[in-house]
Amino acid sequence: MSNLHAEEYKSFEEIKKTKENGIEYWSARELSEVLQYKKWENFAKVIDRAKLACINSGFEITDHFPEVRKMVEIGSNTVRDLLDYELSRYACYLIVQNGDPRKEVIALGQTYFAIQTRRQEVADYFNQLDEDNKRLVIRGDIKQWNQMLLEVAHNSGVITNQEYAEFQNAGYMGLYGGLTVEDIHTKKNLKENEKILDFMGSEELAANLFRITQTEAKLKRENVKTKQKANQTHYTVGTTVRKAIKDIGGTMPEDLPKPEKSIKQIEKEQLKKLKDKATKLMLDE
Repeated sequence: MSNLHAEEYKSFEEIKKTKENGIEYWSARELSEVLQYKKWENFAKVIDRAKLACINSGFEITDHFPEVRKMVEIGSNTVRDLLDYELSRYACYLIVQNGDPRKEVIALGQTYFAIQTRRQEVADYFNQLDEDNKRLVIRGDIKQWNQMLLEVAHNSGVITNQEYAEFQNAGYMGLYGGLTVEDIHTKKNLKENEKILDFMGSEELAANLFRITQTEAKLKRENVKTKQKANQTHYTVGTTVRKAIKDIGGTMPEDLPKPEKSIKQIEKEQLKKLKDKATKLMLDE
């Protein structure tokens, strides 16, 4: 991403507002400025087209384009009542889709709000999952990110299996307040061949996923080249994530409850359901 594009994305983020209930919105007046519309009248026409697209998509205009009135000072002792909208993310997406395609910032807005909308869709889908399926999703993400972390760690001087085990141990010790992988394994009362990641709830898995992603990013960003520095980096990230959990009043990962079922058990049950469902399917000939 170029510096110009990064600045434009930053502009969309900077004007984003959040209500007390956590809902995000954008002021139409502020968005018009970022999208380089000099006249409100011209931008209002874009909003009208976006409203029409909203209706055609089966959504309520009032849910995505709620009107608000603002008192704005336009001169000495002169105040004017102006129309504004508290736009949802989807409303912004529709606006940039209906904006002037000749403007580079419109194209950037289309990308930005498309990504934001997709992220929200994924989040909404994830929140509808039960605990077992949340665990499956995060555990799958961890497997992928651990592969990327392994590659970056190798480039950072962590070469042998023993060295990688020490590297992993450093991250766990940072996140778990000094507990080693063996300590956590014992605390969870696991068998020798059982993996601790398979016996974590979604909250504990999420904390570890954050540790992994941030370590991978930090090793690359700081161009770490020795195993000692790599281990220290992993430990530091772990302690930072632990502090963040403590600061927001969260439960320390080692104190979170151990799930009754392992990830492998859940996967086995899900596969059995699929097989049972498949045998009941009828072939229409």
